[in-house]
Amino acid sequence: MKISHEDYKVLKLLEEGLWQSNFRFDIPKMEQVLAPDFFEFGRSGKVYLRADTLNVTSQEIPCVFPLIDLKIRLINENIAQITYISIVNYPEGEERSLRSSIWSRSDDGWQLRFHQGTPLRIEK
Repeated sequence: MKISHEDYKVLKLLEEGLWQSNFRFDIPKMEQVLAPDFFEFGRSGKVYLRADTLNVTSQEIPCVFPLIDLKIRLINENIAQITYISIVNYPEGEERSLRSSIWSRSDDGWQLRFHQGTPLRIEK
């Protein structure tokens, strides 16, 4: 199943928005974007529910763009999976993670249902 150019564009912007402070900490926007049953397996190993995600204190997110190796595939016409590598430059050092998000199409547009971040270990 091939994703349309329009859906690809919308989903890419939504996923990138999660890394941008003006989008990520806009509570009305996030209430619309996060599905009622959203949850996340965080990079830390902690499980975050929708309420946890909505109640995070606003802060700058030093993510590197573009997101590396971003791929979007349709599971069916209304469910998409996005995968990529994120790089975040914190003062303590760089964090690289494998990322996966599941988005579903609703009457109001695409909603994020699930996200997982897994630390990426670079073999030397």
